[in-house]
Amino acid sequence: MISYYAKLGLLSIRQNPVLSALMVAAIATGIGACMTIVNIDYVMSGNPIPHRSSLLYHVQLDSWDPYEAAEEPNEPPDQVTYLDGTALLKAGKARRQVLSYRTGRVIQPDGDGQLPFQVSSRSTSADFFSMFDVPFLYGSAWDKAADDSAAYVVVLGREVNEQLFGGQDPVGRNVVMNGDTYRVTGVLDNWQPTPKFYDVSNQSFGEVEEVYFPLSVSIAEELSSSGNTNCWKPVPETTWQAFLNSECVWMQLWVELHGETERSDYLAYLDAYVESQKAIGRFPRPLNNRLYNVMEWMQNQEVVESDVKVLLGLAVLFLVVCLLNTIGLLLAKIMRRAGDIGLRRALGASRNAVFAQYIVEAGLIGIVGGVAGIGMTMLGLQGIRILYGEFDFIDRLVHLDWIMMSTAIILAIVSALAAALYPTWRACGIHPASQLKSL
Repeated sequence: MISYYAKLGLLSIRQNPVLSALMVAAIATGIGACMTIVNIDYVMSGNPIPHRSSLLYHVQLDSWDPYEAAEEPNEPPDQVTYLDGTALLKAGKARRQVLSYRTGRVIQPDGDGQLPFQVSSRSTSADFFSMFDVPFLYGSAWDKAADDSAAYVVVLGREVNEQLFGGQDPVGRNVVMNGDTYRVTGVLDNWQPTPKFYDVSNQSFGEVEEVYFPLSVSIAEELSSSGNTNCWKPVPETTWQAFLNSECVWMQLWVELHGETERSDYLAYLDAYVESQKAIGRFPRPLNNRLYNVMEWMQNQEVVESDVKVLLGLAVLFLVVCLLNTIGLLLAKIMRRAGDIGLRRALGASRNAVFAQYIVEAGLIGIVGGVAGIGMTMLGLQGIRILYGEFDFIDRLVHLDWIMMSTAIILAIVSALAAALYPTWRACGIHPASQLKSL
């Protein structure tokens, strides 16, 4: 019977092309506007490392001003000081731990005609690559011994390797950065977590860094951070050592913990560490240490801004308005066919049969509206790309994958069926006798 009702539905659509086109346009417009914002929210709030997000924890220590929280109402700083980061890294109480910060380097190619160029870089510890499951095209990361000895080693991003070595395997070759020679240990494959969860303090949707080298080297070379640095009291001197000993927060600390027991034990260790620092005059605030896994940390930092949620709500309301228009159009279409419905009822068609016929017809309109809605969504995303094209990350936010395409079609069908309920109910209530009198 479904195929029969589908034939009737197609016949009805062809007999009323203008009304049918208006319904498709209303659904497509609503779906396009709604799915444009849904897609952006979907990308922004996605899990950037789903297979490990529950094992990775961001560490927060409340080392801030005793009279004012780092963030209201009572949030600790989102980064750690050098003193605390290195102490916790050295203690090694977690399965793995990563201490890192963003900096910048200038690469000096040795080829003729190649000019020096600046790259974004991350100074980090060796566990960064294994903890965050970073893929390698060539070679591998450096080891802990390189961290301990401050070895001049480097991991290159894929694009930098293309620029320096034409995409060939450069492992064992040298790269000169800021006058220092580094030995290449590996080259990253394509890797772009979205959001950039490991450092949301510095462009949560920005590009990953182009080169990586040991934290111990950057400290020895006195390489300042190119990311956020916040201090609650002044640094007493302008020397590098004074800055390292200060209460300024500028580094990100992540640990890997398996299970609630390891998490609880590590949080207890953090409390004990802070108590030991209180004994020497640091950490004037009450205990307020935090451990958030990846998704908890994204939520805490409000990676998906409230403006996006507001826009999402407005887009849903716009879809509702479009569906109300669709209900009106469907009702007008059905009432115009009241005589046909009365004749069918008089010839023996049940109310269920009439209901099924118009629901199937609405489903067909929903399918066409959903396909057209995908086109409208692509148009909306393209508009956002043009409007915010100066941001490097915008292409990742306006990418429409098959999940969102399927969602658009399903949402359109469901919306069309919901819009058809009242008009179809009215159609089922038409009495044959009242219509046959007018024939």
